[in-house]
Amino acid sequence: MLLRIPSLLLAASFAAQTASALYFYIDGSSPKCFFEDLPKDTLVVGQYKAEEFQAATNSYSDNNELALLITVDETFDNDHRVVNNKGSNRGRFTFTAGDSGEHRICFWASHQVNAGWFSAHPNGVRLHLDMAIGETSEIESRDKDKLADIVQRVKDLSGRLQDIRREQVFQREREAEFRDQSESTNGRVVRWTLLQLVVLGATCAWQLSHLRAFFIKQKLT
Repeated sequence: MLLRIPSLLLAASFAAQTASALYFYIDGSSPKCFFEDLPKDTLVVGQYKAEEFQAATNSYSDNNELALLITVDETFDNDHRVVNNKGSNRGRFTFTAGDSGEHRICFWASHQVNAGWFSAHPNGVRLHLDMAIGETSEIESRDKDKLADIVQRVKDLSGRLQDIRREQVFQREREAEFRDQSESTNGRVVRWTLLQLVVLGATCAWQLSHLRAFFIKQKLT
């Protein structure tokens, strides 16, 4: 089934720069597709959640075995495929329009079983889609807030590392100063010891000379 978002609604979404939320149904193996006319370099961010119909409760609920295939084709370029994402029952997809023109966005629903992807088709799926178009969209704004928080944490961590490095440099300077003082003190102690030895040696030599002269004088007398 093909859906086309009205141009007036699309223009309003660009003017307000907000994300548009909607939901639709996928039956069996038939994909649900819609078209978007996108200018070149336009960022599209989508978040989705799929719920499967449960006959027992006659309601839609989460099913972890549910899988989705999301494709985006450039209809103006011989259906050139720019997105081919396989994911679980909830997730996110992003792409940037490489050229201006009409893009077809399609969703397939299936079950993840041992036989491989998309080997069993559910009876009914309700898909909630929150899609934002444009760089100043609400979804991207939330991502920028998260990124800004991460950047701030990195800056704080970098500041702490700089403080640690400065403390290490200060400690090394203190150690170098203490080492210089220790070497200077040890040098003075060695010089004073040598001086004492010289004085002691000179004193001993003087005493020996004096005693020798005394004994010689006593012998002559």
